[in-house]
Amino acid sequence: MTHSLAGPYRRAALKGVLLQGIVALVAAVIVLVGWGAHASLSALVGGLAIVFPNLVFALYSFRFVGASKANQVYDSLKRGKGLKFLLTICIFALAFKHLSVMALPFFCCYILVMFSQWLAPIFFNH
Repeated sequence: MTHSLAGPYRRAALKGVLLQGIVALVAAVIVLVGWGAHASLSALVGGLAIVFPNLVFALYSFRFVGASKANQVYDSLKRGKGLKFLLTICIFALAFKHLSVMALPFFCCYILVMFSQWLAPIFFNH
């Protein structure tokens, strides 16, 4: 029963992640046209460095809802946030160690996608 109650909140979170993914892809295509393939790959990795952890957070955190599940809600949000932070650190480390990304497109796309999550309620109001 808790999964059916949590459904609308999970869907809303996944819509926000979908918007972030679209913004990351559009930014990578724009960078591809302006700066080339290597910069575009860097921008795409920067976008994915925030989209993937947010997706994992949305899937993990919105499993429970309701006053009777308050402790489970709190624990899942806390663990989801920690998992999101850990994944972000790992993606940053892997990107700069193994992919030799360009810093400017990477961080610009990362910040752009981060700002897009603040605009999600404008596009997805119920």
